[in-house]
This record gives sequence, structure tokens and C-alpha cells, in this order.
Amino acid sequence: MASRSTLCAVLALLCACSPGGSVDTPPAVVSAAPDDSLARDLERIERAARAKPAQLELELRIRTQGLTAWSSAHLEVLALRGWLVAMARDRAQSEQIGQQLREWPAGELRPTAIVAAASVGAEYLRAHGDLREARKLLLTVDAAQLNAAAPIFRWRYYDQLAAISGDSGELDGSLNYGHSALRLAEQIGQPWRVALTLVDLAFTSNRADTPARARQLIAQALTEAQKDPDPMTLNRVYTMRGILYANDSDSSITLQANSDALEQATRAGADSVRALGLANFADYHLRQGHPARALELAQQALPLARATRNFNAESVARSNIGLAKIAMGRIAEGREDVRGGIMLDEQQGALSYASAGWEELAGYLEKAGDLSGAVNAYREHRRVSERVLRDETRKLLLEAQERQDAEQRARDIELLNRDNALKAEQVHQRNLALMLWAALGGCVLVSLGLLYQAFRRVRRTNEALAHSNASLKRQSETDPLTGLANRRHFQAAIKSLSSAEGLAASVFLIDIDHFKRINDGFGHAAGDAVLIEIAGRLRQAVRDDDLIVRWGGEEFLIVARSREGLFAPQLAQRLLDLIGGRPVQQDGRDIPVTASIGFVSLPVPPHGLRLTWERAIDLIDTVMYLAKAHGRNKAYGVERIDAVDPLAAAQMTARLEAAWSEGQVGLQVLSGPGIARQAEAGEPASQVDGT
Repeated sequence: MASRSTLCAVLALLCACSPGGSVDTPPAVVSAAPDDSLARDLERIERAARAKPAQLELELRIRTQGLTAWSSAHLEVLALRGWLVAMARDRAQSEQIGQQLREWPAGELRPTAIVAAASVGAEYLRAHGDLREARKLLLTVDAAQLNAAAPIFRWRYYDQLAAISGDSGELDGSLNYGHSALRLAEQIGQPWRVALTLVDLAFTSNRADTPARARQLIAQALTEAQKDPDPMTLNRVYTMRGILYANDSDSSITLQANSDALEQATRAGADSVRALGLANFADYHLRQGHPARALELAQQALPLARATRNFNAESVARSNIGLAKIAMGRIAEGREDVRGGIMLDEQQGALSYASAGWEELAGYLEKAGDLSGAVNAYREHRRVSERVLRDETRKLLLEAQERQDAEQRARDIELLNRDNALKAEQVHQRNLALMLWAALGGCVLVSLGLLYQAFRRVRRTNEALAHSNASLKRQSETDPLTGLANRRHFQAAIKSLSSAEGLAASVFLIDIDHFKRINDGFGHAAGDAVLIEIAGRLRQAVRDDDLIVRWGGEEFLIVARSREGLFAPQLAQRLLDLIGGRPVQQDGRDIPVTASIGFVSLPVPPHGLRLTWERAIDLIDTVMYLAKAHGRNKAYGVERIDAVDPLAAAQMTARLEAAWSEGQVGLQVLSGPGIARQAEAGEPASQVDGT
């Protein structure tokens, strides 16, 4: 329990820091800077902030008793306290301190207070994973206020904006903000700030597929950190060094970097940082094929993560414990551990991490021979990915709608101004005609001519507006990367192929195999090149009136009007051959590509089953994942299904592999290039009906 004198000091500080204290109006703003002792304490606390943010914030409150309200020292203490409580995810304190900073009295310190308020709010949003809102909040700061803020506050702002932009995928912006932060850090003259900025620049450069530049930057960061070393700065540098060298054939650098990072976290007493370091170290050993060592490290990380409420570290530790167990043959036990880690990510709203976790679990189960578990994990990956895609799409659509509404308002205003100008011109012409009527009757003809020209001008304006609206509609229904239709266009077009009884067409779902490996191995530019090339090959395979949709990520959907005889399997085989028949060339490199396909022709024999397009896609999604689970580079098609209504079909879809074995469902299996056109034992390549 705290002593009575300590509690009194805390209460006195809270009263001093509150803008609504005992005085009716804020005192005059003063610019008294922190004394040397306080300045040293502020730097020490900022450098160690991520080790123990809540504990350091309490120390800072006690340390600053008696500061002059509204002074420069008061502002620096309040801003650093806000940053610490934001990292500790203390919502009430973050909002209270942010409000105090926003209400800072007018004067030379107000721009610094406004920038500090934005940084506190953005750090809280960043700690909760809401990167989009954090970036929007930082970008609301006025450029004039930012330029008038103190250098340290501008450094925090640009360093924060660079990191958030990089995590959001805005790599160009991240590099620009990072270089602004680097110039400020060099101007301030504190090597540890220079080192931290170089760490973020190295991470962004690596994401931008320039690994050589990233390694050069991390070497500079280590040099700067060693000029004035402290454990938390060195931990950040060594952690990033391990990340940048993780894919080298020689793993000694990554091993040493991870060990050094853990050592520095231990020196700092930063159990939360140490927990995440141990969990990441376990991931390194999983990649190296050492599951026993990975299990040992992850089990060390888990209690530390729970004790420090580091949910990210706890999720990684639990997942790595499960993956290590699966790799050691303890499949059922490991599967439950991984699911626990994934559920923690979902509870925290980290859906992208949860999606990656399901995909990783599926891969490990597939290697362990648990095909049924792998299919279920793939389905969960698909479910979470769809949710992430929907959320991201919804946000993007809302932003696009806001932009379109703003553009439409601007066009409406412009048209209104033109209309007013036209009316004024008409009035002017009418008055002129009246004035000249008595002198010259021919002015009537002149007036008619002017009115005709005005009418033509209005008509041209309306035609241009209609053309612009049509262009916007086309853009909103087209995938910008591949030029194919998107889901919005699909939902409008599918109505022409559907009736009250259901869909009448052949439907194909195509998923590029191991697309994440392509991005990781060749870079995201190569991944985009693969998507563009595959879209072109799909166009070669179908007729002009067939519908090709980029369904999401690396998935494509084809809806063909024809459904007779052998059309569907012939087209599926043609798709396999076109996609996998030759590698995609990009910058002189050959990128091998194959795909897994699910397909069906509706209505389905033998009962003429009709399905809505949603149920049809659920069905072919399931058979497509069977193709993945049975080796990839294959097409699985539903040839018959012993169901008389959609409900019975949905029940069979949920247990498709079992229904296939029992003879209730007939599947057709086709193999892509490079695979012998005979199925594995018991599975003829032409048709598999039952077992």
C-alpha cells in the first residue's frame, strides 16, 4: 500500500494538472522550461516507455509535484504522461489528458499542445489496432501548427505517422515521414532518437522490397544506438535486425539478434517486451525445424505475457505452442492451443492476425496428415478473411462514397452557377430585345438564336454530366488492378442468370496456390504481376458473354451461361492448363503458378437441383478446398448430388468429403500440368463417384 505522503503528492499533482482547478480562468501561459534534473528524468522515462508504461506514468506524476501550471515544463510532462497511458491502453486517462492538451490556452505553446494531443489520441488508437483512424487523426493537424511546435514533439509526430503509415500499407508516405523524423532527430542531437527512426525506416524499406537498403539502415541504427546505449533502444534495433535477416540461408545472424534482443529486454526489466521476444524466438525455431526448442521458449513466454497483459505476446505464444506440438505429432492437443491463440486475436479485434493464424494452422495440419482438420482450418481462414475484406471494403466504399458525394455536390454547385448565369443571360437578352423591339423587329430572331445557343449549351452540359456518371459507375464496378469485374458488378449482373427457382449456369471458383509464398519470395510487385497475368489467361479461356470476377485477394470467379454436357469439365481442364502450363515472367524471373478450382453446373443431376448463387458459391468453395487439401493444382467438380432441395444440399456441403465417400455426392477430379492425369489410388482422373 502507498504511504499517506505519497498519496497526498499524487492528489496535489492531479489538481495542479487539471485545467479546471481552483481558479476560475487559466493563469497566464509561461514558457519556463524544465530544469536539468527534470529534463534528464523525462528523457530517461521516454527511452524506457515501452518497458513499463503504467509504472513510469505513476512515477512521472509523483516526480512533477509543484510544477507551474501552463508552463513549458507542465506541457512536456503532461504530453509524456498522455503517451504513457495511451501505450498502457488506459482510455479514461488518455481522453482526459488529450482534452487538457486540446484546451491549452492561446500562446506560443498552444501549437505544441495541439500536436501532442493528436499524438496521444493516435497512440491509443494504434495500441488498439485501429491504424486507419490513428492516421486520420494525425493528418488533421494543421501544417502551420505543426511547423510551430517544438522539435521533439514534431519528431514524435513524424516518427509515429511513419510507423502507422507503414503498418497501413502506405509505404511511400511512410518513407517520406520517416525521413522528416530522421532530420529532426539529427537536429535534436540525441543518438537514441536517430536509432529508433532508422529502425522504422529499415522496416519500411524491407516492406518496399529493398532488403539491401533495409540492412544498411539497421547497421546505421546499431552504430547510433551504441553511442549512448540503453536496453530498450538496443532491444528495438536487435529485434529488427533479426527480422531483416530471417530469410537468410545462414541463420546465425537472426539467432544472435534474437538472443541479444531478449538479453536487453531482461536488462530493462521489461517483462512484456521479453514475453513477445520469447514468442518470436519460438517462431524462429519453428521455421528452423526445431519444434521442441520452440515449445520450450513459447511456454516461457506465455506466463510472462499473461502477467503483463500483453495480449499480442500471449496470442503468439499460445499459437506457437500449438504449432510446435503439431509438428511433434501431438495433433489434437496442438490444434486446441492454436485455436486458443487465434480466438484471443479475434477477441482483441486483430482479424488480420487471426486470418493468418488459421492459414498457418491449416498448413501445419496438412503436413501432419490431418486433412479434415486442414480443410476446417482453411474454411475458418476463409471466414475471417471474408470478414476482414468486408470490413475493409465497407470502409473503402464509405470513403469512396464520401468523395463521390463531395464531387457530386461540387458538380451540382457548378451546374447551379451555370444555370444562374444562363438565367441572368436570358434576362439580359430579354430586356435587350424589349428595348430594341420598337426599333428593329429582327431582334426577335437574334433573341431566338441566343436562346437556341443557350439551350444547346445546357444540353451539352447534361450530356457531359450523364457521361461522367456512367464513367464513375464503370469505375466503381471494375477491379483497378486486373480490369476484371468486382463483386459490386457481379451482384448486379447475376440477376440476369437467376430466376425464382435458382441459378442456371456453370460456376467456377479459382484460387491461386501458395500466393503468399509468391509475395514473400518474389515481392508484392511480382504478386500483382501474377494477378494481372492470370486475369488475362482467364479471359482467353471464356467467351465474351461469360462473367469473370476478381472475387477477392488471389481468388477469381467465372459464371458461364453454358451448362450442357461436358462443357464444365472441359473448361475447368482448360483453366488448369492455361494457368499452370507456363510460368509468369516478371523482371526476367520465371514465377511458377498453379491453381485449385471448384466447379458445378446448375441445375445438378439427378434431381435437377436448383440453388441460389450464394449456395452455389458455398458448394464450389468447399470442393475447391478439397482440391487444396488433396495436393493443389487440381479441379474438383460436383457431377451429381443426391439432394432434392437446397437445405439437403447445404447439409451435404457441410460434410462433403464424407458424403462423397458414402456415394451421396459424385465428384469429378481433374489434374493440372505436371501431375499425371491419373488420380491417386482409388480416384480416377475422369470421374470419382462415391469412394
